[in-house]
Amino acid sequence: MIKKVSRQKVRVKKHIKLRNRFSGTPERPRLAVFRSNNHMYAQIIDDVAGNTLVAASTVEKDVKANLKKTNDVEAASYLGKIIGERAKEKGITTVVYDRGGFIYQGKVKALADGAREAGLEF
Repeated sequence: MIKKVSRQKVRVKKHIKLRNRFSGTPERPRLAVFRSNNHMYAQIIDDVAGNTLVAASTVEKDVKANLKKTNDVEAASYLGKIIGERAKEKGITTVVYDRGGFIYQGKVKALADGAREAGLEF
C-alpha cells in the first residue's frame, strides 16, 4: 500500500538539502524564512557563531499594528522591508536567502522582494 508523505516532512527534507548547500558566515549571513498558517518569521543568522543577528515577525506588536492580516502577501512584503531596515541598522548589506524548503512564490517571494527593496543584496 502506498502511503502519502506529509507536506511538512517533504518541506523539512527540502530544507535539509538546501542547508547542505550553503551556510551563513559573518561576512554574508543567512536570511532564514519560516511561514506558518497565521504568521511569518524572518531571521538573519551567522551560522559560524550560531547567533541570530536580526529577527522580525508578524507576531510583534509594532509590525502587527501596521497590517490588516498577518498571513497574506502584503504582510510578507512589509516584513521583508522591516527585516531589511533592521539589517541595515546593524551594518548587514548582503545575505544568503534560505527559503526554508518552501516554494519560491507568493509570500516567500514577497518577503524576498521586500528585503531587496530595503537594500539587502542576495
